Amino acid sequence: MIPRHRQAVRMAGLAPDRTRSAEVRKLAADIKKAQAPEIETLSGWLTSWGETVPSESATDHSTHGTHGTHGMDGMDGMDGMMTGDDVDTLEKATGTAFDTAFLQMMIKHHEGAVDMARTEQAHGAYAPVKKMAGRIITSRSAETEQMNRLLGKS
Repeated sequence: MIPRHRQAVRMAGLAPDRTRSAEVRKLAADIKKAQAPEIETLSGWLTSWGETVPSESATDHSTHGTHGTHGMDGMDGMDGMMTGDDVDTLEKATGTAFDTAFLQMMIKHHEGAVDMARTEQAHGAYAPVKKMAGRIITSRSAETEQMNRLLGKS
């Protein structure tokens, strides 16, 4: 979940310079505001359990020279994760093209997060993680509805 959150924060960080929509800008800020602290919480849990926290380079595609899933080391099979090509497309887009790509990609990204959170709720053993999974399901589902509405305006 940490690589997924980091990717969402990175995607949201592109919005201020690329969108002309106040609604998309606010949505992106809300995504960053919600997910950055979740990364810290998840990292803290892993550390306390003696587990390795995924490196930030797992979501950084800028140092890779090939496309496809470059920069997505260890994320093959994670539903909704953007490929390097997807991120490249988003980085190059501006205005309405950015808004449409951002919203479509973030919807897919959020749907994958909801699926992961549902799996955690069904099979997880640690109550605080299951509680966070419930919050993720609620918040990402609401944001997905909002993004679908925004796409309808485009």
